[in-house]
Amino acid sequence: MSEDNRFSVGIDLGTTNSVIGYVDLSRCDGEQAPIEVMAVPQLTAPGVLGERQQLASFLYQAHEAEIRPDDLVLPWGNEDNVIVGELARNLGSKTPIRLVASAKSWLCHSGVDCRAPILPIQAPEEVERVSPLEASKQYLRHLRDAWDAAFPDTPLHDQELVITVPASFDPAARELTVEAAHAVGLRQAILLEEPQSALYSWIQTSGGKWREQVQPGDVILVVDIGGGTTDLSLIAVTEEDGNLTLNRVAIGDHILLGGDNMDLALAYVLKMKLESEGKGLEPWQIQALTHGCRDAKETILADDSVDEVPVVVPSRGSSLIGGTLRTALTREEVTRTLVEGFFPRVAVDAKPVVQARTGLTTLGLPYAKDARITCHLAAFLGRQVSATHELEGFDLPAEARIIRPTAVLLNGGVFKAHSLTDRMMEVLNSWLDAEGAPHAALLHGADLDLAVARGASYYGYVRKGKGVRIRGGTAAAYYVGVESAMPAVPGFPPPIQALCIAPFGMEEGTEAELPPYEFGLVVGEPVRFRFFGSTVRRDDQVGARLEYWGEDELDELDEIEVTLSAEKHAVGDVVPVHLAAKVTEVGTLQLEAVAHDGGQRWKVEFDVRAGDGGSITPTDDAAPEEPILGGTGKGAERKPEEALAEE
Repeated sequence: MSEDNRFSVGIDLGTTNSVIGYVDLSRCDGEQAPIEVMAVPQLTAPGVLGERQQLASFLYQAHEAEIRPDDLVLPWGNEDNVIVGELARNLGSKTPIRLVASAKSWLCHSGVDCRAPILPIQAPEEVERVSPLEASKQYLRHLRDAWDAAFPDTPLHDQELVITVPASFDPAARELTVEAAHAVGLRQAILLEEPQSALYSWIQTSGGKWREQVQPGDVILVVDIGGGTTDLSLIAVTEEDGNLTLNRVAIGDHILLGGDNMDLALAYVLKMKLESEGKGLEPWQIQALTHGCRDAKETILADDSVDEVPVVVPSRGSSLIGGTLRTALTREEVTRTLVEGFFPRVAVDAKPVVQARTGLTTLGLPYAKDARITCHLAAFLGRQVSATHELEGFDLPAEARIIRPTAVLLNGGVFKAHSLTDRMMEVLNSWLDAEGAPHAALLHGADLDLAVARGASYYGYVRKGKGVRIRGGTAAAYYVGVESAMPAVPGFPPPIQALCIAPFGMEEGTEAELPPYEFGLVVGEPVRFRFFGSTVRRDDQVGARLEYWGEDELDELDEIEVTLSAEKHAVGDVVPVHLAAKVTEVGTLQLEAVAHDGGQRWKVEFDVRAGDGGSITPTDDAAPEEPILGGTGKGAERKPEEALAEE
C-alpha cells in the first residue's frame, strides 16, 4: 500500500457539528477496521486554541473592531481571519445577527441561489454575507487544514475520502457538496447517505457480531435526527450464498426538522418564563436565547446528573431592557418539551398536518410545518408498505397499513435522552401491536454524536472490497420531462411525459442506455429541463414513459435552465438525439444527449452553478469524461420551450 493513501477518511459535514473520522488501512483485517475520531484544533475564545472531537458548523462575521487578527491565528495560519468552530458559536450566541448557521440545510433550499451571499439571512447591511456554498467550503477547508497539520506526510487530498449527506438530499444539494469539496482541493471525495453511514458504524462497532442481532427477513429502520433534518431509511436483511446481505430499500422525504427546531421550542419555553416575570425580549434576544438553549440542552442530555443549566440573555444596554437577563433551563422542561412536542403518541395512520401558508413570509428555511416526528415516521412507514415486496421472505398481509420494522437504529445527539429513545420505541411498538406484529428490537452500540463520521471512514475501507457493504444505489427513481409535439391550444400547455432515466437503486458509477427512442433537442436558445423523482415507484425501468401518475408518486425537482450550444445548427433547431444516463461515482445524475448522426453530444447534470448564463458546450466522442456542466437549478424562470421534445 502506498504511504500516500494510507487512510480512509470520513467527514460528517453536519448542520450543527462536523466530525472527521479515519481508518488506518494498514491496520485493517477483514471486518476489523479500527476507527479513530480526530480531535480538531479550533479557537474556543479569542487567542485561545483548543481541541474538540466536533467542529461547530458555524461561521461568524465579526466587525473589524470586534476582535484582533492576532487573536485568530491557527496552527496552520489564518490569513483571511475566518472564524469558524467553537469561537464562532460562542460569539454568535451573543450577537446572532453576525452568525452563519445551518448552511447545510440551505444547500437543499430550492427557493434560493445557494451560491449567492445570503447568510446570515436577517443580518443588517453592514454585516458581510456569504453563500451557503462558501460556508460549507470554510468548514471543509478547516477540516482539511487540521488534518494536514496532524498528518503532514499524508495530506487529505491523497486519502480515500467520504463525505456524508442526508439520504433525502436532492441531486442539486449533492452536487453543491461535491463542488465545495473540489473547491478546497478534495477532488477525490465521494458521498454517502448518513443513515447508511450510521449503520456502517454499528456494523464496525459490533466486531462482527452484528449477524447475531439480525437475520434474513429483518427490516432495520434507521432514524437519524440531526441538527437540521430528520432522516429515515429502511434496510432489508437478505441471504445470499449463505451470507447475510444488507439492502437499502427506502428513504424518507427531506424533512427540515431536527435539533434546530428543538432549540427554538426550548427558547420559547424560557421566553414565556421570563415574560411571566415581567421581562420582555426583543427578536434579536430570542435568537441569542435559542443558542443558549442549544448549549443547555446538550449539557443536560450529555450528563444525567445535571438537572438545571443557567441561560444568560445578553443585552445592548441597561436602558433598553433593564440589564442582562438570567434564567435557567431544567431537565423537566427539556424532557416535557421534546417528548410531548416532538414525539407524541399518535395513531398508526397519522399524517403530518399541512397548514395553509400566508401570502407573505420572511425569507428563511422551509421547516416542516408539523413538528411531530412520530407523525412523519408513521407517514413514511405507511408510504413504504411495499418497499420489500420484490424481495423473498418479506411478505406482508394484504391488510398491512405500514411496513413492519423488526429492528431500529437511532442516531443523533437528541437520543442521548433516554426519555426520547423510550418514547420513540414505545410509539413504534404500539403501531406494531395494532398490526399484530412483533415488537422491534433496539440496536445498540453506535456513538450517537460520532457514528456518521466513523461509518463514513469504514465505508471507504469497504469500497476496497473489504468488510460488509450495504447495497443502495440511487435512493429514488429519476425522470426527465418530455414535451409532446402538438398544435398550440390556448390556455393549455403541451402535455408532459416523464421518461425514466435512472431506476430506483441504480448503482453509482453505472450507465444506462435508454431504449432507441428518438427525441428532439432544442439548441441555441434558452430552454429548461424538468426533472422528477420518486421514492415509491420501484418497478419503473430505464426508458419507461409515464403519461399519468398519482399526486404522491412523483415529486418535481429543481429545473435547470440552459442554452445548449448550436455549433453546426441554427438557433432554435430541434436536433434528433437519443439519450443515455449515468450515475456518477459521487452520486450525481448525468443525462447525455447524442445526435442521431453521432457527431455531437451534450451532457446535462443536476447542477446549480450560475456560471456564464448557463451555456453548455457540446462534446464529441474524444471528449474527456469530466462532465460539461451549466445552467441554474434554483428558481429558474419558466420558458415556453422544452429542452426535450418528442419527435
